[in-house]
Amino acid sequence: MASPRDVAGKILIADDEPTTIAMLSDLLFEEGYEVDGVGSGTAVLERLEGEHDYGLLMMDLQMPGMNGLDLFERLRKESNDIPVIVITAYGTSSTAIRAMQMGVYDYLQKPFDLDEVQVVVKRLFEHQALASRVRSLEQRADLRERMIGRSPAMGQIYKTIGRVAASDASVLVTGETGTGKELAANLIHQNSSRRSGPLVKVNCAALPETLIESELFGHEKGAFTGAVAQRKGRFEQAHKGTIFLDEVGEITLPVHKKLLRVLQEGEIERVGGTGIVKVDVRVVAATNRDLLDEVKQGNFREDLYYRLNVINIHMPPLRERRGDIPILVEHFLDKYRYKPSAPPTRISEDAIERLEQYDWPGNVRQLENEIERAVVLTQGNVITSHALNLSQHGIPTQVDLATRVRNRETLANVLAEVERVMLYEALQQSDGDEKEAAHRLGLEPEDFHQRLQSVK
Repeated sequence: MASPRDVAGKILIADDEPTTIAMLSDLLFEEGYEVDGVGSGTAVLERLEGEHDYGLLMMDLQMPGMNGLDLFERLRKESNDIPVIVITAYGTSSTAIRAMQMGVYDYLQKPFDLDEVQVVVKRLFEHQALASRVRSLEQRADLRERMIGRSPAMGQIYKTIGRVAASDASVLVTGETGTGKELAANLIHQNSSRRSGPLVKVNCAALPETLIESELFGHEKGAFTGAVAQRKGRFEQAHKGTIFLDEVGEITLPVHKKLLRVLQEGEIERVGGTGIVKVDVRVVAATNRDLLDEVKQGNFREDLYYRLNVINIHMPPLRERRGDIPILVEHFLDKYRYKPSAPPTRISEDAIERLEQYDWPGNVRQLENEIERAVVLTQGNVITSHALNLSQHGIPTQVDLATRVRNRETLANVLAEVERVMLYEALQQSDGDEKEAAHRLGLEPEDFHQRLQSVK
């Protein structure tokens, strides 16, 4: 049995024209691949049933005895998921489209563009390498508990998490909605060898102002109407572990003093109580707000900000690490495969290119939702660019002012575009909550709604 490294570079070409096999073999051999050639579908089956391990099958659609589509269908029925690139002559576009719908990786037309052949084959093996890496990672961690990315920005985040996990320092994770702030908190806790307790998560934005103090610090029996028994708060529940305060910027000023006391003294008082409770808790907080700006506006205590922000980890938006999109796509394709027993849904190169060009206002979370939707709708076949639903969110997040001036665009038009961008961005960061989006932009909800309707 050949090693995975050998298999990754081994190609089987099936075509009833010896000149085609010779030309492709010479081209691919020069690129470092090991190449074999056969002249019929029957010969392909014999090769694949033997001791030969191939990373790619390139086959002509028109072959004697068994055509390419029949051969492909038989391979899939036999659970042989070898990637396939079909070869077709001009005038057979409908057949090529059908082949793509059946799940082939790509197709090449005769006469060949040699540069295109090299690019398509190289991309396929890169695609396989990414898929292999994802599967390897899955063996070491749960699909829902991993951070994916190989960009320099993500590399620095991994290093920071590795260093800070061994300490008890408070961490403030910043970044736009959907960038993976909670995943960062998970990794910090999972790698904190000094923390034997649980990871307790608190969505501060989801807690009513009247209950947040009780939720965080607990309460004594009879402390308020409905407090029929003593209750431990989230900080006590997280003793010896980590507490994750998501959207910490939503905590109101009256609670800031108590939160500061926990960070400084490691102690709390339950609501309605007089005794001091000691807690040993590592605090990881997250926000998509600019807390320093909130401090300047008097909405957040400065001393609390610096206590939380001992270590800062900034999660970059997806548009700033587009190189991570292919591996994220592979991860989500495997996570949301149509059937648990089926191989991952494939995605076409044009779809990948469109995903890489998109701005992703909702970041990784939006990308995951998009891939899940596409997998469900394609039901295990190839996801093409037409299967993607990005147009309704396709709003640019940057305005090139210099270019606009050179093109003599009016100030009114540019300002209208900026308004549209900010309205949709605020709505995206607020998960569709118009009231919250209006608050982010300093608008009244009615004014925000009217502006939103006017730009649609």
